[in-house]
Amino acid sequence: MGSVVIGIIVAIIMLVPAAVKVVKEYERGVIFRLGRLIGAKGPGLFFIIPVIDKMVKMDLRIVTLDVPTQEVITRDNVPAKINAVVYFQVMNPSHAVTKVHNYFMATSQIAQTTLRSILGQVELDDLLSERDKINLKLQQIIDEQTDPWGIKVSTVEVKDVELPQEMKRAMAKQAEAERERRAKIINAEGEYQAAERLRQAADEIAKSPVAIQLRYLQTLSEVATENNSVTIFPVPIDLISAFMKGKS
Repeated sequence: MGSVVIGIIVAIIMLVPAAVKVVKEYERGVIFRLGRLIGAKGPGLFFIIPVIDKMVKMDLRIVTLDVPTQEVITRDNVPAKINAVVYFQVMNPSHAVTKVHNYFMATSQIAQTTLRSILGQVELDDLLSERDKINLKLQQIIDEQTDPWGIKVSTVEVKDVELPQEMKRAMAKQAEAERERRAKIINAEGEYQAAERLRQAADEIAKSPVAIQLRYLQTLSEVATENNSVTIFPVPIDLISAFMKGKS
């Protein structure tokens, strides 16, 4: 009789660690009883029935998934190598265990196929200039496909777009040509504005004949100040006509 009691006590001592479960704040324990889903428990301390119950721990923290580099041909037939990063989180631990075999691998595969599919429908210029719209579209599609598994995809970011060297050289030439075009337009605009100002100045001077003479004398004064050499210049008859009339 004593040996039986001792055996029971030893069995209880051995089963207690298997019955007591502790899960952290960011974890949940999905409980199965004889193969049937009971639910998710935690965080904290709780008990399960040894042998009969089985617990699977699930991490609820945001997971950073680095999508491997994918070779994509854009809508305008430009080959490119693209990689991205996906941020997702387990929102329903029970579904993440029972609805999909390996939720991490499944989410990774969905992200890779969606990345190739969506980026193959856009042109290269849109891929480079409208990155935010593409990221949002990728996030919505991946989130919709992983939602039945209890997964919430919060963010998808295209990290890098690697283009062939010949395409980079062509884009550099295009950018250089665009800069030259803008420079010519700015220069022409400056010439137009200068010509317009000169026309306005000519109109103002034409209103007063004396103004042109004063401007002429001012120019002579500037030349005499800046240069020490002898300067020969014609004197307009109109400038001395007044003196000639006075002597007559």
